[in-house]
Amino acid sequence: MSPLTETGATAPLLDVVRTVDRDRYVAALYAPEEKRGDLLALYAFNAEIAGIRDRVSQALPGEMRIQWWRDVIEGRSMDAATGHPVASALLTAIERNALPIHAFQNYLDARIFDLYDDPMPSRGDLEGYCGETAAAIIQLSALILDSREAAGVSGLAGHAGCAMAICGLLRLLPLHRSRGQCYVPSDILAAVGSNPEEFVAGEGGENRPRAVAAMIALAREHLSAFEKHAGMLPEALRAAFLPVAPVGAQLSKMQGREREVLTTGLDIAAWRKQWLMFRRASKGWS
Repeated sequence: MSPLTETGATAPLLDVVRTVDRDRYVAALYAPEEKRGDLLALYAFNAEIAGIRDRVSQALPGEMRIQWWRDVIEGRSMDAATGHPVASALLTAIERNALPIHAFQNYLDARIFDLYDDPMPSRGDLEGYCGETAAAIIQLSALILDSREAAGVSGLAGHAGCAMAICGLLRLLPLHRSRGQCYVPSDILAAVGSNPEEFVAGEGGENRPRAVAAMIALAREHLSAFEKHAGMLPEALRAAFLPVAPVGAQLSKMQGREREVLTTGLDIAAWRKQWLMFRRASKGWS
């Protein structure tokens, strides 16, 4: 399996995904050409919803945008999506692949959390959020690639999505803390002697690095659970899981540098991400 060149039909969606979600953009290039447009529509939709908080100053306008997407998807009205290339492409992908509407409903419900500064209550709530967002995108991608094979990988998608989403939240910690957002669950913070208010305030505090270390450990737990059975992943579905390929290296870079994670946001080089994705695209996780 090797990257394919852009086509006129997918170029607009490629531009959207390439700009804001480089890992999924690269992953889409490894998908069969006839599947790539629908994958890019899904990834562009995800980018659109994930970026709402960045484009609104208050929660209510954000909720209105989410409701617009809900109305379009539930009504599946091409008229409502006229003039919005991502919405039009997504509706086509849903129809062509018989994607479950409830997965999009749950996804949009979960994304409302992003609009507010309420603390994440518990580890279970965090895993539920990751399951309805990142894991759901992986599972929907698998359905696009091969609906028969996708039925057997929901568990893998759950663990891969949690690992990937928690790693992403760690990379965005400085931004979230500057906004007063706390995705680190309150029960994890309590276990290390902290709380959401303390975690997002200022720069000091001995317990905050311990909370970051606990989040890294949680991401590794899900990554290990995924990798334990990833050898069974069908080749036809590899492209759906490629965005999780860099997560292990990203977590390793964060390990032992928890204070930097709090203030700077650590990541690995883009070339290394692409190399790791290429290896998994070529050889899988065996």
